[in-house]
Amino acid sequence: MGFSTTNLLVLLLSICLTTCLAQPRDFSILGYSEDDLKSEDRSINLFESWVAKHGKSYASFEEKWLRFEIFLDNLRHINERNKQSDSYWLALNEFADMTHEEFKAKYLGLSPQLPRIRTRDATPNFKYENAVNLPKSMDWRKKGAAELEVVTINGYEDVPQNNEEGLLKALAHQPVSVAIEASGRDFQFYSGGVFNGPCGSELDHGVAAVGYGTSKGQDYIIVKNSWGPRWGEKGYIRMKRNTGKPEGLCGINKMASYPTKK
Repeated sequence: MGFSTTNLLVLLLSICLTTCLAQPRDFSILGYSEDDLKSEDRSINLFESWVAKHGKSYASFEEKWLRFEIFLDNLRHINERNKQSDSYWLALNEFADMTHEEFKAKYLGLSPQLPRIRTRDATPNFKYENAVNLPKSMDWRKKGAAELEVVTINGYEDVPQNNEEGLLKALAHQPVSVAIEASGRDFQFYSGGVFNGPCGSELDHGVAAVGYGTSKGQDYIIVKNSWGPRWGEKGYIRMKRNTGKPEGLCGINKMASYPTKK
């Protein structure tokens, strides 16, 4: 990633000029264009716009320079992956100044338990083929305030391991707690589409499956993540199903359970 002394001075000057004047620019769905990678000046300007957009601040110039280099490396990864995938896409998000190791240390953890369902957990409908037309029993994002109640659970029932049919059957009645391997780098920057990217089945992250559907011939499970509404599709990811692997994509079929109430 090495930059010359001249480039360092350019970045320093940019910081001085934009500290008070920088405003978030209108980002595309990806948050960048390929032109932003064609020159160091454009990369610096993109970084400054991203810093302003996400309200980032750094303790020193040295820290900001380090975060810029990490940002640039992440941008290159995002761009290369977007060239390769036609099913899902990555974008610059609030995690773009973190190394993947930093991100995993902070955001991955395996405690797959569903919280009590509250009315405020209902989320807006997404405008994706078939997803908005799912029967309500198949997509728990669409339950209205009258249908979502605060409940106390007594225990959990396990879904048969490595059984996608069993998982879908359980999903037809309620959200299901699942565990996945989310340590692949693409998870950090997932922005939309049906995810079918590289991942194993060493479970390291607890999430909630909330529905399933089909879009443009691709079957998927809708998963609610815990990384905030600016990640993915308003905090959700559509993960490919019918992969032919018993454990499912990223091990999603390995350890699923749902709450029970006597």
